[in-house]
Amino acid sequence: MFEPKFTITNKINNFLLEIERVRGFLEATKLKKEWIKKMQSEALILEAHHSTHIEGTRLTLLQAQKILTGKSVKGIRKDDRQELLNYKEAIDFVSEYLDKKSEITEDLIKEIHKILVKDVRGGTLEPGKYRKIQNYVVNSLTGRIIYIPPSPSKVPQLMKEFVEWLNKESNISPVFTAGISQYQFVDIHPFLDGNGRTARVLCTLILYQNGYDFKRLFSLSEYYDKKRRKYYDAIQSVREHNMDMTGWLEYFTEGLRSQLIEVRTKGEKAIKREVLFEKIKGYNLNSRQRRALEFLVEHQRIDNSIYQKICNTIKRTATRDLSNLVNLGLIERHGEKKGTYYTLKLFKMLR
Repeated sequence: MFEPKFTITNKINNFLLEIERVRGFLEATKLKKEWIKKMQSEALILEAHHSTHIEGTRLTLLQAQKILTGKSVKGIRKDDRQELLNYKEAIDFVSEYLDKKSEITEDLIKEIHKILVKDVRGGTLEPGKYRKIQNYVVNSLTGRIIYIPPSPSKVPQLMKEFVEWLNKESNISPVFTAGISQYQFVDIHPFLDGNGRTARVLCTLILYQNGYDFKRLFSLSEYYDKKRRKYYDAIQSVREHNMDMTGWLEYFTEGLRSQLIEVRTKGEKAIKREVLFEKIKGYNLNSRQRRALEFLVEHQRIDNSIYQKICNTIKRTATRDLSNLVNLGLIERHGEKKGTYYTLKLFKMLR
């Protein structure tokens, strides 16, 4: 029977506390539906791009964005495009599955894999079928073999035990369940290819199913891809420490916390923006001044040269506009001459 081994360190505990705080913020805060929908779309693009990029696709984020929004992109590999579209389809499939509130089964995992490798590499990856031959884990950065998974004869039993553990009543946090599942799946490596992507989609499903979807505004794969060396090291640390998952869970919870803090920051700025525009409804401001105030919500300070740049105007107009905003009591001036900059006077009320 599969029984993960790990210790809840102070690091893990602190990361988990911050994760719970963001979860509480997102549940308690009234964010506009339009903003949530926009951010969900951006998060899905980031997740699909970075998860497939980890596995070797060569698409840029801009190319991925165009493909996932139905635009044509020339000069790219067919498999790169297909893997990206497959990943989006797998996440959509997982989202629909939530309504069924069913157990996670081997058949479900096989279906996720089938979606992820559909029409990729000439159909040689045996979609949805456990491997019959030995495979290897290769570092996509160096090309070096870093892990030899269990023999194919052991895969069915290992997967059976893994799925039984997944569906067993447990007192541990769903965050730990998701992190452990992601590692254990990668360790078994049940399919010829697509194991990393399947593991990350499975991790997402577990978080979603247990009330940790965070309004689907985050992308863990973005964190992994940007810190890929640490990602590989964290996975390898389990094998180097007699299958103790503590190091991996420290990395996993830190990554989730990092992404969620970004989500909270964006959410807070969205709320401030709405409050700001509500408060300035009675002021007769031009479009440049409104753009500058919105810039201040995001960046907290502005000067004459930045004003000229973002508003596409000349120095004299920028000076006049800024002076007008100071006189209206909307912004404050700081410093002298070339060192002059401005902050949002309302910012104290928007905290």
